[in-house]
Amino acid sequence: MKKTIVTYGTFDLFHVGHVRLLQRARSLGSRLIVGVSTDDFNSSKNKHAVNSYAERREILLSCRFVDEVFAEESWDQKRADILRFSADIFAIGDDWTGKFDCLSDLCNVVYLSRTDGISTTCIRNNIIVRHSRNEIPYNYLDYLDRITA
Repeated sequence: MKKTIVTYGTFDLFHVGHVRLLQRARSLGSRLIVGVSTDDFNSSKNKHAVNSYAERREILLSCRFVDEVFAEESWDQKRADILRFSADIFAIGDDWTGKFDCLSDLCNVVYLSRTDGISTTCIRNNIIVRHSRNEIPYNYLDYLDRITA
């Protein structure tokens, strides 16, 4: 039987942790649909992605584990999205454990393990540390400062 999985995230600075999470989610069924936080939604959460929504969407669409990508514009849209896509499974990283159990009346809720030692925050911090050692050109750090201010 075919199963549809829905997951969500910002997916900024796409890295191996994202790939492994998407692979784990896809392994639960036959169709993976990803809700990507828009720039406006990220701003409302005080998050500022390096890559724009359009760029993050394009990157995700190029990933072989992803079948479809749509905009996540609010916290409240998940129930409607699950119904719209006839999702069998809602999958999300285990850093959200328990937060989405309220969706279990619509589908199976699965919390997936994250990849140890990698995150967008770790990448950003590594860039800052490497810059302080003069290993990264100044203009790149300037760019990060400007978009995260």
